Amino acid sequence: MPPELAGAARTLFGDRLDLAAAYAELLVTDGVVRGLIGPREAPRIWDRHLLNCAAVAERIPPGATVLDVGSGAGLPGLVLAVARPDLAVTLIEPLARRTTFLVEAVEHLGLGRTVRVFRGRAEEAAAGAAGTEPLAGDVVTARAVAPLDRLSAWCLPLAVPGGRLIALKGASAAEEIAEHAATVSRLGGGTPEVHRCGEGVIDPPATVVEIVRERVVGPARPKSTKRSRGGRRR
Repeated sequence: MPPELAGAARTLFGDRLDLAAAYAELLVTDGVVRGLIGPREAPRIWDRHLLNCAAVAERIPPGATVLDVGSGAGLPGLVLAVARPDLAVTLIEPLARRTTFLVEAVEHLGLGRTVRVFRGRAEEAAAGAAGTEPLAGDVVTARAVAPLDRLSAWCLPLAVPGGRLIALKGASAAEEIAEHAATVSRLGGGTPEVHRCGEGVIDPPATVVEIVRERVVGPARPKSTKRSRGGRRR
């Protein structure tokens, strides 16, 4: 860890800093070898990834159930589980090589009591797949997964009514909100809000878009097939 980041790391991870360091070591070794983290990202693993994700914990209430969509190498879900042992975290990831890494990382870090891995897409998690119950959480997180309209379509159904989607975004957050706010509303979401996490701790702060699931919106009905006068489907 760069010495200049040690203070921020202690603030965000507290007495679990050693656990965060063990996860960082996994990312820059196995994560790079398996293609989950780019080699150029390894020197920036703390400031660009771990601290940026850990700062989001300030937006999550105590004891919350968190679903992390498109978890990849565990960002931000596994970071949040390290920083906040009070959270129950499910890492949702469709690709086998990534879920294999996540399962191994959870075991290596001793997080099996608070973290589980679901292999599948967000839609499958929300509907229930392979005989599993549908998943739902107080908070749904995502980082660098998709634009806000698609992200809302995938993530809002996973939030309990009154729950929240917390999406890590960059400088384009305000533009995305302006472009996709109407779609978010149609999907049952409230007015998207931008928050800066970790102000005074990390520079720059992490930018998140937060959306409350205000209404439960059912799946769109398939369009009825038109029939010709002879009764045949067109």
